[in-house]
Amino acid sequence: MGHNYAKPLTSGQKIERLLTRIPPSWVIKLERLPGTAQWRALAHAPDTDGAWSETHMDPADALEETWRRNRTVVV
Repeated sequence: MGHNYAKPLTSGQKIERLLTRIPPSWVIKLERLPGTAQWRALAHAPDTDGAWSETHMDPADALEETWRRNRTVVV
């Protein structure tokens, strides 16, 4: 009997996937907090403020959080 073991995406692959989903007109900011290995991100539509993600060890997780948080604002 075969098993389907999905290989998890790397951080780079997750960021590439997210960048194809986030509209090109959106603002994207990704920053590493000084002196730490923590990342936060901001992605929002033009003419909106958007909300920063919480801090994450993986920049892809931070970008995904802000995308999920701010995409509901799009009408």
